[in-house]
Amino acid sequence: MKSNNYVVIMAGGAGTRFWPMSRAEKPKQFLDILGTGKTLLRQTFERFLPEFAVENFFVVTNEAYGGLVKEQIPELTNNQILLEPSRKNTAPCIAYACYKIHELNPDAIIAVASSDHLILNEDKFKKTILKTVKSSTHKDALFTIGIMPSRPDTGYGYIQFEEDEKYPSDKSIFKVKTFTEKPELEMAKFFVQNGDFLWNSGIFVWSSKAIIDAFEKYQPEMAALFSEGKERYNTPDEKHLVEQAYHVCKNISVDYAIMEKANNVFVLGADFGWSDLGTWGSLYEHSQKSNEGNVISGKNVVLYDTQNCVVKVPKDKLVVLEGLYGYIVTESDNILLVCRKSEEQQIRQIVNDIKISKGEKFV
Repeated sequence: MKSNNYVVIMAGGAGTRFWPMSRAEKPKQFLDILGTGKTLLRQTFERFLPEFAVENFFVVTNEAYGGLVKEQIPELTNNQILLEPSRKNTAPCIAYACYKIHELNPDAIIAVASSDHLILNEDKFKKTILKTVKSSTHKDALFTIGIMPSRPDTGYGYIQFEEDEKYPSDKSIFKVKTFTEKPELEMAKFFVQNGDFLWNSGIFVWSSKAIIDAFEKYQPEMAALFSEGKERYNTPDEKHLVEQAYHVCKNISVDYAIMEKANNVFVLGADFGWSDLGTWGSLYEHSQKSNEGNVISGKNVVLYDTQNCVVKVPKDKLVVLEGLYGYIVTESDNILLVCRKSEEQQIRQIVNDIKISKGEKFV
């Protein structure tokens, strides 16, 4: 019997904040950032197995990375690798995948996840996803996974839920009241103390019907672009349909486009050791540290009076550091970055400046 459960993995990001390790030709999702022997994309794929059938996986990525996806997940057919002609954020990405899947199976239940998340407790993750999938069956609600906050982090978005409005068939799922993008520290402290806020993981579960209805209601122009000629999905003419849609659709996240507008959004709070591995700081937080608080990757690193640093360099490179506290020191393809961890938000600007002054080859 054919399963109605599908997975969409979003893998088209540029990963700029992990520069210089993450580069335009091979962003972080295609790298073994954690030193596990597997790339982040491969780990994401395996995380959903065997509960989801391999033939029901779809990876959405930039057309420049199709070969990398095929190389790292050879189990997928070409029809399961969805190539975006340009980066237009998560709303077009999700619309493309969900309209395509809906044409294959109008009873589809779809889990959507990013390719670059860290999940420490994968058993808890699977139980959470399957519980939400069960709630999504034949329902018109949109579900998101919220993470129990462990600290007032300003790098994450927050979801406020309504304690007195629970999902009819599962009292551990709550109606979403508000979404808040990355707040200032004082506001983040208030959210954590208040008790009815969760981190926004960016992991979603819904039926293909529910998300298509939402696009038609809240983003009718985008819905028209991806539904026009819908019989062309899963045919050789799909590429032309998608190119036309991406040429004119707006650049917008699914949070702004759908989730913040819809009144049928529910959240399930979870705690499975989640992190959005978006920055060097997040890598530092979730890596094993020395007695001095250093995270070291490289066989020939010698440190003197150096604490709370991230040092990630090639294995054959001799690196000697003295007197550093709280720095990122990383080298990749003959590019050396030395940056205070507290200022890592500047890396995106640094990359833009390098692109202008030194050219594309360094980014």
